[in-house]
Amino acid sequence: MKQSTRDIIKKHGWRCDRALHNYIYFRFYYPYIKTLTTGVLALKNFMWFKPLKPVANFIFHRYHSKVLSMGDTRKIFELNQDLRMISDENKQIIPYKYATKIIFQEPEFIAVMDCPCKKSTHAPKEDLNSCFMVGKAARFWLDNKKYNARQVTQNEALEIIAGLRKKKYITQSFFKVATGGCTGVICTCHPDYCLSLIAARLTRKLGDGVVPVSTKSGYSVKHDPGKCRQCGTCASICHFGSITFADGKRGYGSAECRGCELCVENCPNGALTLYVDREKPLPLDIDRIREKAMA
Repeated sequence: MKQSTRDIIKKHGWRCDRALHNYIYFRFYYPYIKTLTTGVLALKNFMWFKPLKPVANFIFHRYHSKVLSMGDTRKIFELNQDLRMISDENKQIIPYKYATKIIFQEPEFIAVMDCPCKKSTHAPKEDLNSCFMVGKAARFWLDNKKYNARQVTQNEALEIIAGLRKKKYITQSFFKVATGGCTGVICTCHPDYCLSLIAARLTRKLGDGVVPVSTKSGYSVKHDPGKCRQCGTCASICHFGSITFADGKRGYGSAECRGCELCVENCPNGALTLYVDREKPLPLDIDRIREKAMA
């Protein structure tokens, strides 16, 4: 048995069911996600069926994602020391009942592989190799030599992410009870190709009371009208309909905004900046989390 497999068993302790789930999930990533994607898409015409709401909430409290700004993404991929934060305070950042641990063990060890969501939804082939594991657990991907897994440096990872953000991919960190309920998997995501974003869009139709599978970064966007030329770039790049232009006026809905930072990066006039929005979950800001962990 390989050491990376032993590490999975050790991580889950007496919960052999979770260790087995973790092994199957990572060992057979593509068929696992392909099955889920097929199931989610098959349910898209049944969002009127209200008993689906508690089912969705049960799942999403155990498997969810956190949108990351590029600034917070960069901090994760520049981390050079272990970070461990296990506290109920984490729920201010990751607002779910379970899977809220923030753990980076050996964060400079990174692997990237073909994203099972993109592969399942027929994303462009050149965009596939873009799902990252940050930390010690990445050795499992490399040991099993599947889905074009390869080790990359922190700079190489950031270059891949930056390139895909130019193609309107946002960045998300994923949390799953069966994989230890902690940080590790970070992926570049597009609403057309990402299972979590597709599920988030569909389950909103179930109405109020549905736990969002993807939670916001914690930021909103500040607009400087003095610099804005009303070119419409920000509205065209926003996936979530939070920016609009009508009758020569710009509209912005912070409630719809995920704080992904794409509009800020692409504004040709530097008219947009992010700010921490106290009405939203706190950002996954490594600097702030490290300060809390050391306090």
